[in-house]
Amino acid sequence: MLPVERSCEVSGSQALLHFQVEADLFWFQGHFPTLTILPGVAQLDWVMHYATTLLTPGQVFSALENIKFQQPVPPGSHLQLELEWNESTSRISFRYLLLRDGERLTASSGKILLC
Repeated sequence: MLPVERSCEVSGSQALLHFQVEADLFWFQGHFPTLTILPGVAQLDWVMHYATTLLTPGQVFSALENIKFQQPVPPGSHLQLELEWNESTSRISFRYLLLRDGERLTASSGKILLC
């Protein structure tokens, strides 16, 4: 259920990942039959997976904060995921950028409280 990971860079409390979002991903099944897009819950699932794997081992989800979905993510998209862990506030900040035709559009962003 994860995207195809093209690259991953981790530096201290930050991670930068690039994905290819394949059209055959489970997440696309039945999510708007006339306009297939990546559900927000999939984006949050990926944030939690990569955050707890790369930056915050042992941490678990507590609450969502300031979540914004700004651009739909269609099948076949190239995405960049930026993660930043703030240990003092126990929050992971994230931002997905949709990379399309030389543009970098914010697809979604927010913060997740971990414990």
